[in-house]
Amino acid sequence: MARKPATAEDRGALATADDIRRVLGTLDEAKLLDIVALRPTILDVEEASVWLAGDSDIFGAGQPLKPAAGEIVAILTANEEEEPRPAS
Repeated sequence: MARKPATAEDRGALATADDIRRVLGTLDEAKLLDIVALRPTILDVEEASVWLAGDSDIFGAGQPLKPAAGEIVAILTANEEEEPRPAS
């Protein structure tokens, strides 16, 4: 049975762990719990996903992420700077 698309009203609802997985894909449990603890809306999670995909121009030139979406991006990218780079 196919899921119906989220409505604007649905996107304003608090995101569940299942919503977060649906939008962001597979996450390690610690990151998932950190995101759930923020109590983001589905729209916050969707905005973070779009930003991470490199489509930030959708928000308009120079428009910053909303605070919750920015926190989600920070959680998901926290280890990127710490991972060692492969030898060339």
